[in-house]
Amino acid sequence: MQNFISSTATIGQGTTVGHFSVIEDNVQIGDNCTIGHNVVIHANSIIGDDVRIDDCTVIGKQPMRAKRSIFKDDKSLPPVKIGDHCMFGAQVVIYAGCEIGESVLVADGAAVRENVTVGESTIIGRNATVENFTKIGKKCKLETNCYITAYSDVGNYCFIAPGVHTTNDNFLGRTEERFKHFKGVTIKDGGRIGGNAVILPGKVIGADAVVAAGAVVTHDVPARKIVVGSPAKVLRDVPEEQLLENQGWGGIG
Repeated sequence: MQNFISSTATIGQGTTVGHFSVIEDNVQIGDNCTIGHNVVIHANSIIGDDVRIDDCTVIGKQPMRAKRSIFKDDKSLPPVKIGDHCMFGAQVVIYAGCEIGESVLVADGAAVRENVTVGESTIIGRNATVENFTKIGKKCKLETNCYITAYSDVGNYCFIAPGVHTTNDNFLGRTEERFKHFKGVTIKDGGRIGGNAVILPGKVIGADAVVAAGAVVTHDVPARKIVVGSPAKVLRDVPEEQLLENQGWGGIG
């Protein structure tokens, strides 16, 4: 038997399923989708039209909780919801409780944890990780190997370069005091982060601000400013021609 497809799953017209794939109970898959080989789609997942899911990808995985995890809620999460025209590379893992907007691309080896929302036309690069309870806006680019920590908020039109690391725990896992301050990063609309930059917990990158490659951000970054160095300090204003409002894209909110 090459595939397991539950009798309660709904698969739209023109959708194809590769070999050795598993589609569990009550899954809904739209029209004209392409499901690769060895794909697992967990129960109740909802997938729109014209979606491509490549080999060995897992959709709708429920999270595991270690005994020492700060997350104690073991209840089953709601189903993943995936919009039309999305593409998922090979060996991607999308957890339950996620909502993925239309025309999102998640490249090979990336992981999107539970309770994450991703806006339309965003790109999540190879081996990137988006941790739980995070919001990613529309038309963002999260490049290869970047790490978005839990409880982060990334606005629209943001660019996060390869190897960027964000953090959410100033106490590095020690003392109960850390739970009072546990917070990811906030990147306002149009914020750009250069390669291998590190953003400390709770810091806010202002709208249209730029963090230079290799910078370590220890304080909030003002809107429309470029910061460099470790610790990062303001260098100058972002050039006018680089601001979102001057890109001619229209409809930027």
